[in-house]
This record gives sequence, structure tokens and C-alpha cells, in this order.
Amino acid sequence: MVDEDLIAALKSGQVAAAGLDTFEGEPKLHPGYLSLKNTFLLPHIGSATIEARTAMGMLALDNVNAVLRGTPAPSLVTSDSAVKPHSSLSA
Repeated sequence: MVDEDLIAALKSGQVAAAGLDTFEGEPKLHPGYLSLKNTFLLPHIGSATIEARTAMGMLALDNVNAVLRGTPAPSLVTSDSAVKPHSSLSA
């Protein structure tokens, strides 16, 4: 998602409200969000539930177990599968 597009949609009412856990260009925050009353900025707490943290821990254990068995980790990230940076961030 491109910050400018979301900010414009929030200002116009095309998008009623947004709750954001991550931001484009972190750790910098686009200043356009600061004046919006219909935007809730809660950096990196979207996963702060017992269920999510338990699932994250179990996935980490699954990865360790797989590697110790000599098999690929279930959530292995390679250079081919890694998310490429947004074009506006790589300049």
C-alpha cells in the first residue's frame, strides 16, 4: 500500500477509517497521517495476542525441528522468495 494513496482515500471518505500496524518507509511516519481523525496508528502491536505469539513460537520450533531433521524449514525465506522493496523505497 502506498501511503499517499491511503491518505488521499481517507481524506476523501473513499476509505472510512484505517488501523495501521506497519508503515511504508518505517521507522519514518508519513506526516499526512498525523492530522487524520479516522486513522489509528499502532505500530507493531497487531501480533501482541497470546494466540499470535504462541503461533509464532510454534512456527519457530517447527523450523528448528525441520532443520535438525535435515529438511527445509517450513517458513524458509530465500533470495528468490524474499519480498522486494517498494520502488519508492529503493531510490
